[in-house]
Amino acid sequence: MSATIASYKIDYYQFLSQDGRLIGEQVPALAKNYEELVKLYKLMTLTRTFDKKAVALQRTGKLGTYASCLGHEAAHVGVGSAMQEEDCFCPMYREYGAQFYRGVKMSEVLLYWGGDERGNDFSGPKHDFAWCVPIATQCLHAAGAALAYKLRDEKRVAVSIVGDGGSSKGDFLEAINAASAFNLPMVLVIVNNQWAISVPRNKQNSAKTLAQKGIAGGLPSIQVDGNDLIATRWAMEKAIERAREGKGASVIEMITYRLSDHTTADDARRYRPDEEVETAWQREPLSRLKIYLTDNGYWSEEKEQELQEEAARQVEAAVEEYMNTPKPTIESMFDYMYAETPHDLAAQRERALQELPADGGSH
Repeated sequence: MSATIASYKIDYYQFLSQDGRLIGEQVPALAKNYEELVKLYKLMTLTRTFDKKAVALQRTGKLGTYASCLGHEAAHVGVGSAMQEEDCFCPMYREYGAQFYRGVKMSEVLLYWGGDERGNDFSGPKHDFAWCVPIATQCLHAAGAALAYKLRDEKRVAVSIVGDGGSSKGDFLEAINAASAFNLPMVLVIVNNQWAISVPRNKQNSAKTLAQKGIAGGLPSIQVDGNDLIATRWAMEKAIERAREGKGASVIEMITYRLSDHTTADDARRYRPDEEVETAWQREPLSRLKIYLTDNGYWSEEKEQELQEEAARQVEAAVEEYMNTPKPTIESMFDYMYAETPHDLAAQRERALQELPADGGSH
């Protein structure tokens, strides 16, 4: 005797083609909300302008190692713009578009990557979590926050993002299990940019999709075109609404491409063929949305030039604020870990104040 006791499917959604055309007869309302699309396009452009400048700052020694978000703008802005202020965002370390939407300042991002932890005390909702460099642990942070919301009977949702490589970590799978077991109000997003540093997607996992990892944990899971802002925003809105209504967590895999190096400490030319990157540029998110808005009379080259100039001005202002921020005091490295400083750290603090220059430099 044999019987099928379970089966599954992963649906894929795309509404805006790479050449800027709507696909299908049934499209989300956002597709016709041109004013909102223009607003989000402007944020995507600002994010890309900021990203380019941050890389330049690192190359000239004015910033530490930096994680670029080039090519991820539709995924990140789609995530951030779908959330409510009371929701909780547990980011990885390159989701600037989502964080800018939620009020984080560009100068604060620069402070963080410049080695100043005051950048992690960023603007925006104070219940959002700080940047998380250990891979996938932010997913468990989201699960913990979601459990708290459920226990308090609060209509709030926790959202976290992980990469394709990070989806292989136990932390991600444990977060799925917790979300399933406790029916948590959360959304787990896999931004699949095809590369886990130097390891390509096809060598990370032989499964047809990464979304099906959510199916294994009992969560509804889908895949969307991560370069299609309309699709990413629509998928996030549906998943967040479901979670807020008490129907549990979801997994969304957003298919995009990392157009940059993994970080500025990486050189992707050593392991990635140029042809692959050139092909990926043809699918990137900004150009398709620009074409769509232009074809419908809501954008023009004149507006594009104005936007580029304004974005550059805002970024330069953020850089100036970052460069002119006074260095943290010596004692600050001791003052924020414990409510009551242990005696050994208190002694080190006193010694540092006596021996190191007041400007925080070294002998």
